[in-house]
Amino acid sequence: MTVVPLGIPRRLLEFTIDGEPVRTTEGSTILDACRAAGKDIPTLCEGDTLRPKNACRVCVVEVEGSRTLVPACSRKAEAGMEVRTGTERARHSRKIVLELLASSVDLSTTSQVAGWIKEYEAKPDRFGPDAARLNEEPKVDNELYVRDYDKCILCYKCVDACGDQWQNSFAISVAGRGFDARIAVEHDAPLTDSACVYCGNCIEVCPTGALSFKSEFDMRAAGTWDESAQTETTTVCAYCGVGCNLTLHVQDNEIVKVTSPHDNPVTHGNLCIKGRFGYQHVQNRD
Repeated sequence: MTVVPLGIPRRLLEFTIDGEPVRTTEGSTILDACRAAGKDIPTLCEGDTLRPKNACRVCVVEVEGSRTLVPACSRKAEAGMEVRTGTERARHSRKIVLELLASSVDLSTTSQVAGWIKEYEAKPDRFGPDAARLNEEPKVDNELYVRDYDKCILCYKCVDACGDQWQNSFAISVAGRGFDARIAVEHDAPLTDSACVYCGNCIEVCPTGALSFKSEFDMRAAGTWDESAQTETTTVCAYCGVGCNLTLHVQDNEIVKVTSPHDNPVTHGNLCIKGRFGYQHVQNRD
């Protein structure tokens, strides 16, 4: 049985979301309260194991008294606050953001985005074929994971996961400015010359598939990747005594990738190179 520490009690706050009274604990964000109330707020850069970055701006809502729309992922809830999630202004802002992203980035492997584009009636094609795109070929320079920056929305989640929030390797950074800004290893060096330890924690938090397992990339290219046919089994990593939880994604009796539960008190979704990628021996049937 998992023992959950009680922690310091936090007082309840009362405010309204779309005219309905809600209660949430002090320190919670508007997004936390919306989800608890069953409100579907789209978000791309928000991660449950990372501090909010406010990068994608898809989760904006209206708050009474605020001059601008506020990002629900980072704005803390306050007592007496009046939040409106589905106003014309908020929906129009989300529509524009989705159009700008989808016209410049390949979102084909981004979870839920197709539904959001339909819901907000976004029309990325209205910018025409001359809309600026990165048009960069995927970087396949190792046998563990692939970097496809044509799918990158610059959410910075990989930078944070590799940096001071989890791995502390600082192998990932932002290079360039303006539209030329892009995710790269430090000093834009080759991956093999960087501080990367191949833990794959950047893959865990990437929302668009810009970072993916080499196995997944190859199967998608071959047209054999089928998440509906995959099973997930959570087990304990056998490499050392830490006790990290692994979730094995299996298709056609083969492990195709490994993740880790974000709510696990040991890993919080993070693994090392052995836990993330060291599964080949399990299915070696020679």
